Amino acid sequence: MTSQPQSPDFPSLYFRSALGRFPTGVTIITAEHPDTGLPLGLTISSFSSVSLEPPMVLWSLVETAVSLQAFLALDHYVIHVLSASQIDLARRFAKGPHAERFAGQALERAPNGTLMLADNRCAAWFECHNTQHHQAGDHTIFVGRVEHCQRQLLSPLIYHAGDFDLTQGSEPLSRN
Repeated sequence: MTSQPQSPDFPSLYFRSALGRFPTGVTIITAEHPDTGLPLGLTISSFSSVSLEPPMVLWSLVETAVSLQAFLALDHYVIHVLSASQIDLARRFAKGPHAERFAGQALERAPNGTLMLADNRCAAWFECHNTQHHQAGDHTIFVGRVEHCQRQLLSPLIYHAGDFDLTQGSEPLSRN
């Protein structure tokens, strides 16, 4: 006998607060718009490994994101895992128009030619082939096959309890 899912017995803000008890890493996803060639980039904390063989990762994007259709159409993107020294960059790519996010930002190309940040402070980066998409609730889950990656032994920037946090034993940063 299969049971039907029940409606949650909690409000969505409570659920969000409960999820905030789990710290996550902070990433920036970059690529070029498939139609215009303009840079695309946004801060994401929903990043996880999927498989070692083949090497695969996932991240998710809210269905209301202006850039959703562009990311669905892309062949490749780069996921930058931010270090604790990149909190300003994380905030910059979390808000505002895409063009402003890239203003004055040095860029380069990953080995397959995918647009990426030219910032040697990233803890790691992954150039991914955009292989799968799955709609789940109010988000689309992107699964990418990693074709190239690099890492450095740097402390990561984390997201916890609704704000960025540093891994150096500091108190959570206030919202300004």
